[in-house]
Amino acid sequence: MYKTTGLKNSRIEVADALRGLAVAGIILFHSVEHFNTFAREIKYTLPCDGTVFSVLQALLSGKMYGIFAVLFGLSFFIMRDNQEQKGKDFSLRFAWRMLLLALFGLLNVCFYDGDILITYAILGLLLIPAGYLSNKWLWAITIFLLIQPLEIYSHLVGWHPDSRWVNMGYFQLTQAHDTFWHSAATNIQLGIKVSLGWFWFHGRITQTLGLFYLGLLIGRTRLFYNEGDNLNKWRVILCVSALLVIVGAFVKFGKYDDLLHPMWNLAILMLIMSAGVLLWYRFKGFRNVFGKLGFFGRMSLTNYLLQSILGSLLFYEWGFSLYNTLGTTWSALVGLGMIAFQYSILKLWSKNHERGPLEGLWRRLTWIGA
Repeated sequence: MYKTTGLKNSRIEVADALRGLAVAGIILFHSVEHFNTFAREIKYTLPCDGTVFSVLQALLSGKMYGIFAVLFGLSFFIMRDNQEQKGKDFSLRFAWRMLLLALFGLLNVCFYDGDILITYAILGLLLIPAGYLSNKWLWAITIFLLIQPLEIYSHLVGWHPDSRWVNMGYFQLTQAHDTFWHSAATNIQLGIKVSLGWFWFHGRITQTLGLFYLGLLIGRTRLFYNEGDNLNKWRVILCVSALLVIVGAFVKFGKYDDLLHPMWNLAILMLIMSAGVLLWYRFKGFRNVFGKLGFFGRMSLTNYLLQSILGSLLFYEWGFSLYNTLGTTWSALVGLGMIAFQYSILKLWSKNHERGPLEGLWRRLTWIGA
């Protein structure tokens, strides 16, 4: 059973910056995907659209959410460990915090059917028992989850779950954007189920939980701090992940794509994280520039809900209907504009507030009655 080491959990600025990068990447790729709304014909396209989509998909899809998931587990560790050092059990308080996150997700799904907050809230409850496990057991469970056990079982025995209900629900969702109220009602009715189903059928359930646990372990081992031989460990992670990424780029996954592609995504996100940490502690100039994403990452919940509101307004039928107007490149530019807009207004907010508006509300509600 794990016991706190009693070491102080100071603010990890590089983790905040990585979270800011992840949020920005999520906003950008959601824009390229038109926030899950697709048109048969698009008015304004460019010859480079295919290349732009391929590059952004390789860099962002499945990687930014993965970094976000690792840091979600890290945040749990910090909150739990701080309470344990005070002699308090954080379990019930964290369960209440996940209920609050699910309520934020319910609001978010009214705008965007691809919400992940509810999924995070459900899977986040499994961080509570994991917090009591020893590092040895937690490493074993984490590795087991990250090697895609359901997909391995599926290929070994030939079992494949029926995904037709998810595809049908997804089709209905894409047709439900004529008015905001119709869109919101359909998203609430189908969006949560389809989002959970998509996570299940694309190997994201086990991988997300595994990444939560990986973040918890990174917190326990203090890997984000420049202590001991931590930087040497990050160099090893960088080299191994880079090798796996290069090999994966030249291998055709074929019928094993559902098994191998999530693992390749994992290698890419670990490459991004390790490079970010090493550059952070090695170069002051990089730290000064990359550190500007810190406050953006600390306001990730506000950013996530705000991108859903702006994205649905811009791309959905009830808004400006850009989903059938702009091709990939133009949509990516819109996404960059959204990032710049959100960065600017939250930068102004951060001058007088330590936390984002939703982060502050979430924190106050989390500790209500304490």
